Amino acid sequence: MDLRPDALDGPRADALFCHCRAGFEPELAAELTARAALLGHAGYARTERDSGFVQFISDTAPALARALPFAELVFARQKLLRLAELSALDPSDRIAPILAALEGAAVRRDGQPPFGELQVEHPDSDASRPLSGLARSFGNALRPALRKAGWLSARDVPHRPRLHVVFLDGKHALLARSHPGDSAPWPGGIPRLRMHHEAPSRSALKLEEALAVLMDADERRELLRDGLTGADLGAAPGGWTWVMLRKGLHMTAIDNGPLRGHLFDTGRLEHLRADGFRWHPPQPLDWMVCDMVEQPRRVAERMATWFHEGWCRQAIFNLKLPMKKRWDETRLCLDLFEAQAGRPLHIRARQLYHDREEITVFARPR
Repeated sequence: MDLRPDALDGPRADALFCHCRAGFEPELAAELTARAALLGHAGYARTERDSGFVQFISDTAPALARALPFAELVFARQKLLRLAELSALDPSDRIAPILAALEGAAVRRDGQPPFGELQVEHPDSDASRPLSGLARSFGNALRPALRKAGWLSARDVPHRPRLHVVFLDGKHALLARSHPGDSAPWPGGIPRLRMHHEAPSRSALKLEEALAVLMDADERRELLRDGLTGADLGAAPGGWTWVMLRKGLHMTAIDNGPLRGHLFDTGRLEHLRADGFRWHPPQPLDWMVCDMVEQPRRVAERMATWFHEGWCRQAIFNLKLPMKKRWDETRLCLDLFEAQAGRPLHIRARQLYHDREEITVFARPR
């Protein structure tokens, strides 16, 4: 897949736009600032508390977008490259200014429409949620206009860049683009999941989302299949155990509390009443999952021990964050986990839509 964004970078591409959980804008701003500095890019983060997004303004935004993969970001749900800002849209005709802005952004065309998909979205915040109806209706109106003007493919083309229109209010929108190989496929970066009636708890949605967001399709086929083994530390009432059982695994649930009775119907579940911070398997497992409520550094250290001792091949676990300096604590815990694991690992961490004051981490051997 061609990840080169240069064919879409124009002189107006001067910022990264990232969606995030409302209330975590300072954490995302701190992360973008720190990562940009490490990569040698100057710039500054601009946001407002509870807005649900951060813009990182930089004269080298296109180069920064190439150097900073979306998969490495923790607090961003989506990463876009801003092409234009439209701050005085006339509700009677929002389409013409967008077509003009595309021309002004110097987006090059190679004989084919440069965009394979359109996403019209809004930040996930209390103030912006009333814009959902506008986003849906405007997308239906804008697509044919873009296709007629030669900007958008006649049908969705997954490997071509996406065009994004992000409404901040009815008269204020941003024009941005993303590449399918370096962004989330869902509008706003939010996968739409439904609570299954058999799920023991809503925490099951966190693990379902983690499997969709932190793993690619090949990893899911390889690592989530019948016959593999796993353990769920702090399992009760069994939400994460239930997800892994549905993937075909044989699971050991570790918790002094009770599990939902129907989990045992598969015949592939053993429940041990034990302390998740003390128990370890008698032989190596394919998986370990953990959503225990505990200090994040203590969890990170225990997860590292599982890898250091070879008790599991891959793991997904949550780190509950403090109320202050959450980016600093995130960076400390991830560095601690990687250093103490004692082996090379692929580590991906993200604050998921179904997470709250926490992040979810996926780790597997390199």
